[in-house]
Formats: sequence, structure tokens, C-alpha cells
Amino acid sequence: MEKYLHRVMYYETDKMGLTHHSNYIRFMEEARVDLLEKLGWPYEKLEELGLFSPVIGLSCCYLSPTTFSDVIEISAEVLEYKGARLKVGYKMSKRDGTPVFEGVSEHCFVGKNGRPIRLSKVCPEFDEAMKSAVENGGK
Repeated sequence: MEKYLHRVMYYETDKMGLTHHSNYIRFMEEARVDLLEKLGWPYEKLEELGLFSPVIGLSCCYLSPTTFSDVIEISAEVLEYKGARLKVGYKMSKRDGTPVFEGVSEHCFVGKNGRPIRLSKVCPEFDEAMKSAVENGGK
């Protein structure tokens, strides 16, 4: 699957000229939304169905800094899916292959009322797509 690309903007840097660490969490979210779209489930479609997936956990490791105008290539993959929870892994690198970040986000699924749901009951098609993504190595 094609990698998601993010060009570092000047406002994403700090006084040292490096990408501020908080932005990598946003880059993870951009890549997750892109992954869902590539799997045939754009986030807009999920919201129309009344499905939301808030973040319930994050872990990350910063490997090398990036600066203004660097292009970051982001690989995102479904690591684990358990019907009501989703775990997505991310690897980010510069165009020259230098690794810059690795992370994992964990999400649950909730309905419009904010209560947890099991996708197999609420949206079996999306449930099957997530199971398939895990079986296909996260993509």
C-alpha cells in the first residue's frame, strides 16, 4: 500500500527549528484516516454511520528529528483488531530512508451516544474489513 506523505510546515517547528514532538501524534492521525480511506472506509463514511473511534492509548519513540520542508513518509497498518478495539502501528521516515518515528495508537469504537459498540453487530461490513486488514498484514 502507498505510504502517506506529510511535508513539515514551518509552524510545526519549534525555536530549535525541529518539528515539535506533539506534531507526530497529529501525523499519526492523518495516516490513520488515510489508511481507513485506502481500506475503503473513509472516516466521513464511518461518521455518517454513527461510528467514532476515539484514541484510548498512544505509545511512541522518536528516532531522528525532522525540520521545515522535510517530507515524511508514513506507513500505517492495522496491528490488531478485536471487534470493539483497534490498534494501528506507524513507521515514519525521511525520503532518504532515515527512520524518524515509530508509534502505536489504540482506539475503541463508540456510537453517537459515546457508548462502546461491537462492530460485528453495528456494522458487519466494516468489522470484516478490519479482520481482513489484520489477515493481510495490516493493509
